[in-house]
Amino acid sequence: MAVKIRLKRMGAKKSPYYRIVAADSRMPRDGRFIEQLGTYDPRQNPAVVTIKEEETLKWLNNGAQPSDTVKSLLRQKGIMKAFAESKAAKK
Repeated sequence: MAVKIRLKRMGAKKSPYYRIVAADSRMPRDGRFIEQLGTYDPRQNPAVVTIKEEETLKWLNNGAQPSDTVKSLLRQKGIMKAFAESKAAKK
């Protein structure tokens, strides 16, 4: 099972709000997911991002692939840097 870390759209029409989730890559965008890892609200100024860092690092270490948008959000929060450092420490 290929796991992706991606956005799940929530909210009303013209009022998007996203959950950052770990989901099977074969499931639809707004379908079933394995675990909720955070939220992203682009309508706030500045955009509000909350991420459970430990759970996200666990999924990344287990081979989950983040989508492009989620990867940029993780980079903003410094989680991708922590993931790279943990990979380098293992070697």
